[in-house]
Amino acid sequence: MSLISLSALRRTAGAFAGRGGIHPETRKYLSADSPIEAMPLPSILRVPLQQHIGAEAVPVVARGDQVLKGQLIGKARGPVSANVHAPTSGKVIAVGYFAAPHPSGLPVSTITIRPDGADRWGARLPRLVPEQATPDEIADHVKQAGIVGMGGATFPSAVKLDLRKRFALKTLIINGAECEPYLTCDDRLMREFSEELADGIAIMARALGVEQVIVAIESNKPQAIEAMQRRMLAIGCPARVTRVPTLYPMGSEKHLVQAVTGLETPARALTAELGVVVHNAATAYAVHLALRYGEPLISRVLTVSGFGVTRPANVKVLIGTLVAEILDHCGGLDGTPDRLLLGGPMMGLPIRSQRVPVIKGTNGILALQKSETRRHREMPCIRCGGCIKVCPCGLMPMEMHGMIQAGDLDKAVDIGLLDCVACGSCSFNCPSNIQLVQSFNYAKGRLAFQQSQKHQQEETKRLAETRKARMDAIAEAKRQAMARRKAEMAARKKREAETETPAVPAPAPTAERTG
Repeated sequence: MSLISLSALRRTAGAFAGRGGIHPETRKYLSADSPIEAMPLPSILRVPLQQHIGAEAVPVVARGDQVLKGQLIGKARGPVSANVHAPTSGKVIAVGYFAAPHPSGLPVSTITIRPDGADRWGARLPRLVPEQATPDEIADHVKQAGIVGMGGATFPSAVKLDLRKRFALKTLIINGAECEPYLTCDDRLMREFSEELADGIAIMARALGVEQVIVAIESNKPQAIEAMQRRMLAIGCPARVTRVPTLYPMGSEKHLVQAVTGLETPARALTAELGVVVHNAATAYAVHLALRYGEPLISRVLTVSGFGVTRPANVKVLIGTLVAEILDHCGGLDGTPDRLLLGGPMMGLPIRSQRVPVIKGTNGILALQKSETRRHREMPCIRCGGCIKVCPCGLMPMEMHGMIQAGDLDKAVDIGLLDCVACGSCSFNCPSNIQLVQSFNYAKGRLAFQQSQKHQQEETKRLAETRKARMDAIAEAKRQAMARRKAEMAARKKREAETETPAVPAPAPTAERTG
């Protein structure tokens, strides 16, 4: 059955049923009615050079340089990387290492800018007329703007736009599900900037060459659905808005594709192999700004929420703004939160300090009190099967956990460890409070470490063998050179001996006659 006929079926039957999923308390009411507000210029900006999947950008400025808003400060390196731009005008006061917005808190390469308050633009990207631009020109423009997936995955968007060269693409799905509790930034974007989003969607559809566009929004966002329905009529290709169930993790790419089209993506395969590409709603907005106004990705909208925040809000902030300054803008913290997260409560990253910056993929800052977190003592598994029922990937979390605890990572891989999307549904639903998803993340990290060690050992062996072969070749070359020299010397001596003339003795002197 084709995608188009599947879509026709959907209109009458609703979203396709998927496996698993949970219904955590959304608590979106805390910020859903708060319009997007622009935060004033911060006192300092810490802009990491690694804000994306792939290779770290290379700094192109030095300490003491004056930069302008939108100026390139980090150049993409390699096919999977992303440019980094100055979020405002000011002075570069450091190019070095600073704490990463990550649970480890380890330092990462960072450019620190002190804003001058003028917020002066430099040379913007050349504007394109998308209706007249080729797909390659659109993708290149998106690459120059440093746009990445803004739903949290941070995969360079230009790379996904270039998938048209490898696959026969038919459908572009815009992910407006925003299934994580608390987060409302995408909801507000769709409600307040639906026209701009529709334009960005149309640009991406042209770049991908798809036959249809589907905007998927969870049913608990009626205003966003209504706003996008009005705008999608003029997109230029068959387009519609689809309501999907309010179910976590509906925003997961593969599960959203299955819910919208009925097509299941094979394990470790790309949705593009089914002819489907998924982009986030905020990414479409960034594409609109880049092509229509020449603005690189230097800011984003995020949600500040949780019972530990004095004033929950949806805020447009510059990339590199410190968490502490954003919280201060929202009235500060209400007491000491039990947990501080970047992102949503299910897949967000806990941070140790408020002195870390937000990056391109940061869609939320949550300050959660004890009443909002689950910190209970872990108990033995009662074999209830609750983790299996809610797993959206159809895995057996408890079996994988047992194999990991026994140290048998290979068996865990055999039954699907690498297919786990780390959504946390199993941990959320476990009555024994077993931290299953943390176990899986540990195992994946351990596997990556083992593979890295294996690769390092193989590389060391290869280098040793290469060196031995090179040294043997050098020694053999020396032996051959020595043999040639000996042979040449022997031949030369032989020639000299053959051409040498024998010495003729001089005649004896005769005595003169006298008398």
